[in-house]
Amino acid sequence: MTKDELKRFQGILVARQAELENAIRNRDALAIDTSPDELDRVQHATEREMAIDNLERQSDRLHEVQSALRRIDAGTFGTCLDCEEHISLKRLAAVPWSPSCITCQEAADRNRTQPWDAAEEASVIEGSLMHAA
Repeated sequence: MTKDELKRFQGILVARQAELENAIRNRDALAIDTSPDELDRVQHATEREMAIDNLERQSDRLHEVQSALRRIDAGTFGTCLDCEEHISLKRLAAVPWSPSCITCQEAADRNRTQPWDAAEEASVIEGSLMHAA
């Protein structure tokens, strides 16, 4: 990766960091509204829960962006944290805070969608066989 490309990604990440920090500071949607009407209270509670979920997502993204900025400082930006191969510029252009190449990210996503890992599955099967005997 060239110095110009690295500076461009750093600029994008710094701007995204500032955007997220501003969004996180604005907590107006988290205020608890009171109303004599039950439907209004339910609506306000639902909106507040959605705002909390959004705040959590923004906070998680802010941590990812800050990690990417630290990787730039450390000279490891653009290198997959899992396989240590280069992350494609196309992927970084789409997700500049990405710590993983597309192959490792897809593998992590597949593993995350599986309810059990292989060791858990083997212990459950083994336990079932022992009870059946």
